[in-house]
Amino acid sequence: MPVWQALVYGVVQGLAEFLPISSSAHLRFVSAAFGWDDPGAAFTAIIQIGTELAVLVYFARDIGRIVLAWLLSLIGRRKGDPDARMGWLIILGSIPIVVLGLVFQSRIETTFRDLRIVAIALVSFSLLLYWADRVGVKKGQLGDLTVGDGIIFGFAQSLALIPGVSRSGGTITAGLFIGYTREAAARYSFLLAIPAVLGSGLYEAYDSLKGGGAQTVEWGPTALATVISFAVGLSVIAWLLRYLTHGSFTPFVVYRIVVGLLVLGLVGAGVIPAN
Repeated sequence: MPVWQALVYGVVQGLAEFLPISSSAHLRFVSAAFGWDDPGAAFTAIIQIGTELAVLVYFARDIGRIVLAWLLSLIGRRKGDPDARMGWLIILGSIPIVVLGLVFQSRIETTFRDLRIVAIALVSFSLLLYWADRVGVKKGQLGDLTVGDGIIFGFAQSLALIPGVSRSGGTITAGLFIGYTREAAARYSFLLAIPAVLGSGLYEAYDSLKGGGAQTVEWGPTALATVISFAVGLSVIAWLLRYLTHGSFTPFVVYRIVVGLLVLGLVGAGVIPAN
């Protein structure tokens, strides 16, 4: 993988990870559009470490407070603290994607990367996002999260194992359906992704380093793409949270539908291969 190609992947990952448009789908689309080899699930998982580091930096104060409160809750202190509770809810919400990711690992690396599946997921879940944005009451804040809500968010996040669904899009859609504001749903989506994405990326990195991975990882380009995704992702988080205080998800819905139908048309016409 040449340096300029790694730069493109890094920018795409940074732009698309937090917007509800699916970064894994866009990495797949970009590779197909330019006739490049599919970068693969391992490469995608590893460069997502960059965008999750952006979350750690942007929410450093909140995360530090949550971690401290959670640790103190383990020794019987601050059990009723909202931050300690948030820590437990993040752990609870991370369980579905960990379990399903292990169960469907081989399909994630092969079947689910078929461009037809990716494009259909992009279009169909955009319609769900649009519906949720229209019917959701948008009153709930992070302090209102319940155990049941955490489980719902967790299963919604696990749908992002299929490229095209979008990790942020899936969890935000679920949040809107159960009554949370756009900004609250987005914030929890970002926090909830930390264990799953970092865990997946570090696992793939370890697996590749020890030579057990199904896919070969070129470490120079991968490291560069990870750094670029961090820098771009940090800017996108700040912009999106400001935008969601007054803007809707309609522009993202329209974009997803247009891109998804375009990809389906190109695959159907034989311009780009499905696999």
